[in-house]
Amino acid sequence: MSAELIAQYEEHLALVRNLAENSIKGYVSDLESFLRHIESLGVGEFKELTISHIRSWLAELTDKGAVRTTIARRIVSIRAFTYWAASQGWISEDIGQSLAIPKAHRTLPEVLDIADTEIVLAAMQQRAGEEPTPINIRDLAMIEVLYASGIRVSELCGLDASGIDTSRNTLQVIGKGDKERVVPLGIPAMRALQNYIATARPLLAKESSGSAIFLGSRGKRIDQRTVRDVVYSAMAAVGSKMGPHGLRHTAATHLLEGGADLRTVQEILGHSSLATTQIYTHVSPERLQKAYQQAHPRA
Repeated sequence: MSAELIAQYEEHLALVRNLAENSIKGYVSDLESFLRHIESLGVGEFKELTISHIRSWLAELTDKGAVRTTIARRIVSIRAFTYWAASQGWISEDIGQSLAIPKAHRTLPEVLDIADTEIVLAAMQQRAGEEPTPINIRDLAMIEVLYASGIRVSELCGLDASGIDTSRNTLQVIGKGDKERVVPLGIPAMRALQNYIATARPLLAKESSGSAIFLGSRGKRIDQRTVRDVVYSAMAAVGSKMGPHGLRHTAATHLLEGGADLRTVQEILGHSSLATTQIYTHVSPERLQKAYQQAHPRA
């Protein structure tokens, strides 16, 4: 029963909902976790499923240390599943619709100020200058591009040669849901990227490299873990443990502090909803004070 159920649900997620591969894996993983739990409870027939079984599963996850955001995501996942299961006759009614999604605590990731960002970039430039190995030149280009564009680490890994427009200083990236967008790139970042492509990439490239821009040491398209390791190493220059997400957040924050409007930042980041950008970005007290002084008649 479980294998057939999972296969049908996975097909629904791919063909009907048209979800990205990683999203499908997440939904299926949640379903498998839930099925293991109800099996341990002795549920013999799927039609015996009740809301109590779902709450028992969520309680078990909480006991194992799952944080509020994880529980919220699992609730979204199981609600999507019960809606589908009811429509397909696996269960008599959508029992998951009554589950309330807990509001997550909104915490802001660490953000580098402009001075620390300059230190990180200068340290990368110095290393690439003193030891101009293909890897060091590549790493400098990756850090420059991540900070200049605010793109996701997955989008950086997916960059292809056809997506670079040197005449307009832009990158064409493929974001979530296979949505394409064009993002601007600053001159220093474009210069570092072109230097990497001209001097370092040819030394890393193999027959398997294809059109991928950033390559690993074996010539294949670089993976996200390697990029994260490069970012962690770069942040050591200022004593930070920030990863690519924090660098993306830093880029967005600096754009806002420099005067960019929220919708422009939304487009650059590739958010489908402005509300996501409002949560994701953070406005410094200095910018709030400046805006107040400029706008309020009695400031």
